[in-house]
Amino acid sequence: MAKVKITITESKCRGGYCKKGEEFIVEDLCPPLCHELWNGIYPFVYALQNGALLDYGNKKAPMFDMKCPDQGRVEVHCEIIEN
Repeated sequence: MAKVKITITESKCRGGYCKKGEEFIVEDLCPPLCHELWNGIYPFVYALQNGALLDYGNKKAPMFDMKCPDQGRVEVHCEIIEN
């Protein structure tokens, strides 16, 4: 499977799990993120790992941006990285 880099682009995390600028590489295990955020982004991370191109603005690309389900307090950018 491909590797996906998760970058925290904005954070007002109430639990203190995510800090702006943090990066995580996902290969086959869950990174140290809160469950709410991980449950929201996991289907898209899995899709990228398996070759999907996702809607990104006006094009399809191997990346996505998403906000935490807790009122969007954390924002992430996720993208495929080269092995």
